Amino acid sequence: MTPDKKPVAASDSWQSLQTFTAARIALGRTGVSVPIQEALKFKLAHAHARDAVYSLLETQDLAIALESLQLPVYRLKSQAGSREEYLKRPDHGRRLHTDAVGILQQSIHPAADIAIVLADGLSATAINVHAIPVLQELISSLKDTGYTLAPVTLVEQGRVGIGDEIGFLLNAKLVIILIGERPGLSSPDSMGAYITYAPSVGLTDEARNCISNIRPEGLSYKEAANKIFYLVQEALRRKLSGVQLKDNSGELASGF
Repeated sequence: MTPDKKPVAASDSWQSLQTFTAARIALGRTGVSVPIQEALKFKLAHAHARDAVYSLLETQDLAIALESLQLPVYRLKSQAGSREEYLKRPDHGRRLHTDAVGILQQSIHPAADIAIVLADGLSATAINVHAIPVLQELISSLKDTGYTLAPVTLVEQGRVGIGDEIGFLLNAKLVIILIGERPGLSSPDSMGAYITYAPSVGLTDEARNCISNIRPEGLSYKEAANKIFYLVQEALRRKLSGVQLKDNSGELASGF
């Protein structure tokens, strides 16, 4: 290579597969390394993922948006007093702070079919961006079907299991928790939904149904709302959730 010539990135035979996935494939190469542009993109993606983990739940904006859906809102916190504690002590993120427990115990609310929880999880960004559009699709379907809804709770420093305690304290038959998922290098804003029938403290993952990767680049808002609605209907009808409840909504849509 002469001094006046720049290295050229070699083409990659897998390049056509990039149309099917956001995964980091077919990046090309310069010698034995990836091109500098791709190396910089990797560092930027890693920074976005780290930012997502430390992002903050926009509780004020979320509460205002939820009020527009005519739903009362409680703002709660877990036992994790800081983000560092949340990351080091997952068990603290699964339980409510004693003040939050008191708020729910002292509130006056009738028994309800469904309690909805929004928790920051590992990406508050996901909840800030995607939770309200999904709820706008979902709540109208739930109300039209006649299901009763408990107050919505916004939880800071919360993990999936905290929804079970909230659902139990709100005397709800079923709990739906929307939560920020662990950010990937191509998805720092992925949101998950977990559905649990008969919520109570101490339940584990086999008792829940999960819908993952809710975001425009993954599972669309409408598709996610439809899947949640289907699982809610089936869970309340069959009085169970988790490994015993399968998502057969696709079969119904295709007519099989």
